[in-house]
Amino acid sequence: MTSDPVPEPVIHVHGLHKSYGDVNVLRGVDFDVARGSIFALLGSNGAGKTTVVRILSTLLKADAGTTSVNGFDVVSQPAKVRESISLTGQFAAVDELLSGRENLVLVARLRHVKKPRRVADDLLARFSLTDAAARRVSTYSGGMRRRLDIAMSLIGDPAVIFLDEPTTGLDPHARIEVWHAVRELAARGTTVLLTTQTLDEAEQLADRIAILHDGRIIVNGTLDELRQMLPPAKVEYVEKQPTLEDVFLTLVGAGDVRPDPKDQR
Repeated sequence: MTSDPVPEPVIHVHGLHKSYGDVNVLRGVDFDVARGSIFALLGSNGAGKTTVVRILSTLLKADAGTTSVNGFDVVSQPAKVRESISLTGQFAAVDELLSGRENLVLVARLRHVKKPRRVADDLLARFSLTDAAARRVSTYSGGMRRRLDIAMSLIGDPAVIFLDEPTTGLDPHARIEVWHAVRELAARGTTVLLTTQTLDEAEQLADRIAILHDGRIIVNGTLDELRQMLPPAKVEYVEKQPTLEDVFLTLVGAGDVRPDPKDQR
């Protein structure tokens, strides 16, 4: 009797190191991301989350370690990696003078996608922006701009999308809009690597959560697996499950975070 082969991870990181001068930002980071999943890289400001994303997206060279994305080595096959990914930073990279549709059509043409107007209209519908398609982006709310930014990043159907703190600066309603968009990505088979320092964001979205602290991944698992690391608190016979915040603060320690000025996240 033979067992089914284990699928190769779409993102593989092993022994990743990166320093800026005397500051060791990453000190042996290891993790894998399964295809079609949402993986949250959780850490405090300055933990090195953005450095990891910049290395995986070929924007920064690691000092040591092996990394691959969609089966391609990040160092030896950077062009293939870039063809497989899209990156959305902390702030929406949209042209406020153009309409939502014009932003999408422009990016589709730059990426030499066939039928750019049809692609734009499909994405507008998918992200509930059809009614605002002809409006200038300067009139959009924060949540609408972020949804448009994510829609733009999907032009060309990348296998992997990196979302670097995608809800930074958004109000609660806009955050929920973006969360819905992220869930839609995974439901359609896109692999999402999400960096965040917001605990409830990781708790709401991620299939697996890795906590990055002091340059290393100190824990990696599902939310249920992370909760099992702490005993449930009992008050008057009512069992209370530890929250992700309880796990994070117990493992990392409140106030025990040293910001890295090079990382700034």
